[in-house]
Amino acid sequence: MVFFKWVLSFQGALAGNRKRSGSERCNPHFNHKNKTPHSNPLVFQRSKKLRFSSMDQSPEKASSSLNDTVSRLSRYPDSRLHVPKEVQAPVKHLKFGLSIPNPNHDFLSKKLSDAKKKAFGSFKYINKDKEVVTVEKDDEDSGSWLMADAFDKLSLNHSDNDSKAYNKLLKSAERRTNKLKDSGPQVKVVTHELFVPLTKDELAEVSYAFSAENKKKILVSHENSSIDIRGEVLQCLKPGSWLSDEVINLYLELLKERENREPKKFLKCHFFNTFFYKKLVSSEGGCNYKAVKRWTSQRKLGYCLFDCDKIFVPIHKDIHWCLAVINKKDRKFQYLDSLRGRDGKVLNALANYFVEEVRDKSGQDIDISSWEQEHVEDLPAQKNGFDCGMFMLKYIDFYSRGLSLSFGQEHMRYFRSRTAKEILRLRAD
Repeated sequence: MVFFKWVLSFQGALAGNRKRSGSERCNPHFNHKNKTPHSNPLVFQRSKKLRFSSMDQSPEKASSSLNDTVSRLSRYPDSRLHVPKEVQAPVKHLKFGLSIPNPNHDFLSKKLSDAKKKAFGSFKYINKDKEVVTVEKDDEDSGSWLMADAFDKLSLNHSDNDSKAYNKLLKSAERRTNKLKDSGPQVKVVTHELFVPLTKDELAEVSYAFSAENKKKILVSHENSSIDIRGEVLQCLKPGSWLSDEVINLYLELLKERENREPKKFLKCHFFNTFFYKKLVSSEGGCNYKAVKRWTSQRKLGYCLFDCDKIFVPIHKDIHWCLAVINKKDRKFQYLDSLRGRDGKVLNALANYFVEEVRDKSGQDIDISSWEQEHVEDLPAQKNGFDCGMFMLKYIDFYSRGLSLSFGQEHMRYFRSRTAKEILRLRAD
């Protein structure tokens, strides 16, 4: 009981000191020059002893002191925990920033969910000695024209070691081609032009485009699509970054122009942009054909959509890129996910769309009952948390050539630099 009285008295003394110092701050007429000798807080703390009540203080006084303390504390507002605002999409995510998956979205496969949770640990799956193509440094000028960040690890510089890097990439691609040949007939072998190393001038051009001084500059303007690419947008092609809609859509435009230049070399294809599927699919998950009916008029495209061998549809799922293909050539609806995910709703939506499209544009009813719905499983898979967009673009690139998917994770750095070069020059090779 004596200790309790002492604590109450000590709290009252401290509160009184705060009250006196607070009155000085709140008084506009207070003259700091006329302070008493003990107005200096340091001197005051050393020279003035705290006043404690005597041990024989009456219970009435102790109760009064307690009430005063409670009343003083009640003047201060209750502390509240800071609750951060929820960021609404679309936003620019951090390199490994992960959004919270919506439990109602059943398209997320278990592997995709695991990838989100383990993004920081994804690098443990990469064997750098085997998967990243490296060449020996040239003492005088190797890498002087490359950036100092992750991009300086890009190994396909044009030097005496080009043949080493080139052959290593080709061997890796040919190993996968041979594997595909064993699993099925009539697999077209990958051509060497897909892995031609960038020259020193080309890498210098890409490196300069990635520099900080070009961050706000418009580096590329594509007239037909009205797409402008600023330096900060192009930087999504640096290793470790997620690809943006602008870069993906412009690259798809370049693939169509490439086909028009050399129609005998490439399949007849149509490349929908990244907004098509979201427009097609209603909030309930059904097919809203009216929303995209005017996207494919013959006057607008210059050709009939159902005359194409393959129709490519990019699919964006929160933080992951996948690909769907209406493969008229092989009578299939295909789904490709670099994390080996599956989504039957996407294939059903595209099947319904294709039937409606043919009926609207030609007046005919097409029978797709015999068409296969395929989740492509034997395909190159990503081994990190950020290359899904690049995998999707290369699925499109290889399929539009009629080639097997003869590449892997070890080619992603090269493909990123090559894609940046093609965008800067507005010409896909």
